[in-house]
Amino acid sequence: MRALSEILLTSFFPVREGAFGLCETPKDPRYPDCTSKMDWMRTRWTSDPCYAFYGVDGSDCSFLIYLSEVEWFCPPLAWRNQTITPTQRPLPKKQSDIGPLLEQVGTGKESLSFMKRRMRRLAAQWASAAPRLDDKLRGRWREQKRILVHIGFLTEESGDVFSPKVLKGGPLGEMVQWADILTAFHVLGHDVKISVSLKELHGFLGVPPGRGSCPLTGPLPFDLIYTDYHGLRQMKHHMGLSLRKHKCHIRVIDTFGTEPAYNHEEYATRHGYRTNWGYWNLHGQQYMTMFPHTPDNSFMGFVAEELNETERLFIQRDKVNNMAVVYGKDASMWKGKENILAILYRYMEIHGTVYYETQRPPEVPAFVKNHGLLPQHELQQLLRKAKLFVGFGFPYEGPAPLEAIANGCIFLQPKFNPPHSSLNHEFFRGKPTSRKVSSQHPYAEQHIGRPHVITVDFNNSEEFDATIREIMKLNVEPFLPYEYTCEGIILIWASNVSSLSSWPPLSALRLLSSQQGQSCVEACWTEGLICEPAFYRFINIKEAFSALDFQCEGLESEMNHLFPAFSAEHAECSLQHDPLLFSCAGSSSKYQRLCPCRDFRKGQVALCRDCL
Repeated sequence: MRALSEILLTSFFPVREGAFGLCETPKDPRYPDCTSKMDWMRTRWTSDPCYAFYGVDGSDCSFLIYLSEVEWFCPPLAWRNQTITPTQRPLPKKQSDIGPLLEQVGTGKESLSFMKRRMRRLAAQWASAAPRLDDKLRGRWREQKRILVHIGFLTEESGDVFSPKVLKGGPLGEMVQWADILTAFHVLGHDVKISVSLKELHGFLGVPPGRGSCPLTGPLPFDLIYTDYHGLRQMKHHMGLSLRKHKCHIRVIDTFGTEPAYNHEEYATRHGYRTNWGYWNLHGQQYMTMFPHTPDNSFMGFVAEELNETERLFIQRDKVNNMAVVYGKDASMWKGKENILAILYRYMEIHGTVYYETQRPPEVPAFVKNHGLLPQHELQQLLRKAKLFVGFGFPYEGPAPLEAIANGCIFLQPKFNPPHSSLNHEFFRGKPTSRKVSSQHPYAEQHIGRPHVITVDFNNSEEFDATIREIMKLNVEPFLPYEYTCEGIILIWASNVSSLSSWPPLSALRLLSSQQGQSCVEACWTEGLICEPAFYRFINIKEAFSALDFQCEGLESEMNHLFPAFSAEHAECSLQHDPLLFSCAGSSSKYQRLCPCRDFRKGQVALCRDCL
């Protein structure tokens, strides 16, 4: 005869019936952590209010439901309703009206105002570029995506150091890129949501109340999430286990790049590559850079303003042959530049756009005509008159040199010898990259070059003087690489968002070996090619060594960001054990690396010649 308590439980509390059978901890080898997680819940379920939010009440049934449906440590329960209703994805619609986007961007921050001004200024260029490209591609890549753009560095929680500096000569490159990202996604017809606060992030993602221990309240409501390193940290704190489950949907806007050795948490910790910015264990292509300097990452870019034919004619008519503009809005950038400024002044009238509040900055010589900080359209007019745009070595890799070149200026920049890197320069110390930067703007130096870009040793007065005299004799037309036009950027971003399955085609692969002490970035570039990490999976085989005439006396597989590689000293061939460590970057005097290279389109480095 059953005890009265058991009769009462089964009669009046049928959900608890599971405690006598249905809610026993299942023994399933596919879920080895289920038992330990149940034990943890029994003692710690009150440690975060989010557990109660999901219905956990201290009973084994509530623990098991939570661990099987909210987290994923226990198997699905057969007695629970698991029905999922499929949803129909709407087709994308071209959107030339940016009004709804401007409303989404919001107000209250000078950084947001700057981004909205840029969006308005370039709206016509975006609107005309999208249908032109759509006609060329015959509607390819036109699947609408749900995209969350969370700009972490603009949140109050991250300190938002940028907004107060917008009107004081602070860096604008990141805001230029974010404004262009938002506009491009909007024009392409994607469903875009914008977050610049933790409150907005919580609302869009469905973050439960509490301390971040629990996953999201439902399925991820976005196909892709574009953020930065600040936003990534915020999502880790507030998404709980969901970040690990959904991290393949994340794209990180990363100005200076993140190499695989720094990205792989275990490897970085063991081998001294751990920094404050890496170790997220993402795929290398999920990091997206402003310039195509890190092949292990994706190239995201930005847009430089294009000239129409009338504007080109005005530039040819109005160019002042002896007028130079200096690239440097902060007075500190002018310190120690007296010598080169004196040489330049012999030949040219010098203009500056240095920020100041009341008194002229003492670092700027009296013979320089300082306009103060200019609105973008006024700066454009200044560049259209000037013949020369002079960089002082900082900031690195900003958008301004491309804008100057697009307005018909010659860009003169300093050569760095030795190149700047994390080994010898404070600015790069702690960044997740081993790049060696040979000039202020390596992209301009390598992919544009003379006569539009001239790179010299600013410490050599004779060379600098001779270069200025050479520039006085040059005549150049406005130039803008296709990959920085609205049309070129849409082409790249459409492929990034939609992930064209046939890109890059295997026919583009060119297998090379590096020299000892040479990276695959350098080895491919020496042959006029680009290293393509997507091809590593095809060459990480013993046969690839034979194809390069390497004789393997031994073959091993281990975690090393330089592998696959050949050691001549031991005649040993080494394969890569962990695909997350496939890397174009990195070199060693011990190894000749196997390098997967490809060709590229002139003015469109991200795409191979047969990629379309």
